[in-house]
Amino acid sequence: MTTTESDHASAICQSFGIQAAGFDSKAMNFTKREFLDYTIQATGFGASDRVLEVAAGTCACGRSIAPHVSQVVCLDLTPQMLAVGEREAAKQGLSNMRFVVGDAENIPFEGGSFSVVISRLAFHHMLHPERVFSQMLRVLKPGGKLVLIDMEAAEPALRSTEDEIERLRDFSHVRNLSRDEMLGLYRQAGLTVAKCEVTRIPVALDAWMELTQTPSELRKQITDRMMADIRGGAKTGFGPYLEGDKVYFNQRWILIVGVSVQPE
Repeated sequence: MTTTESDHASAICQSFGIQAAGFDSKAMNFTKREFLDYTIQATGFGASDRVLEVAAGTCACGRSIAPHVSQVVCLDLTPQMLAVGEREAAKQGLSNMRFVVGDAENIPFEGGSFSVVISRLAFHHMLHPERVFSQMLRVLKPGGKLVLIDMEAAEPALRSTEDEIERLRDFSHVRNLSRDEMLGLYRQAGLTVAKCEVTRIPVALDAWMELTQTPSELRKQITDRMMADIRGGAKTGFGPYLEGDKVYFNQRWILIVGVSVQPE
């Protein structure tokens, strides 16, 4: 791991160590029940599936999947996030889950270990998303499903602005991928895309910044830019809007299900 990569890994652990306590909060939509149910339906899990969730965070997705499959293994770089997931899994009586601290660029499992590999809302934190995707593919069984869920980037003219604001709020953010970039990962890997769907998820600006405990001066800077956008000023790429006196924006969550090639 290079110095830059090591620094970024430290930034992720620092940022998500802060976020761990509030990540499952109902004030945020990252654990939105409807979308978790939709993910399960769209993926089509089977009772014999062994599932790996990469960059699992507090394992909200993995905990939703666990009742439908044989086993779920949650892999994440941040011990504090996994600790929340493990505690919540115990409360739910989910005995078929494992929690492993590890790097998504070097997944610590043998090739072909899992029938489904999924990553949710994590690829925008990856310095090298193609490496992570390659590792996910390596541990996937032939004929297995590789599922990617992440936020779609803003239109090309506003992508750098959107990412700049994302980094003001969370210093571990790298860049949002476009839909074409996500699908390109599947094409390059020779996977068949069985599903590609977009869901708009409303996010409250204040709750979004509270989760990362964004410093007050940066909160003001972000809020001012959002309000200027709403009033017809410089665009942010977020498409913010007011509900009452509260600022909201819609994230565009893309869900892609790909199937690996079965041996003949």
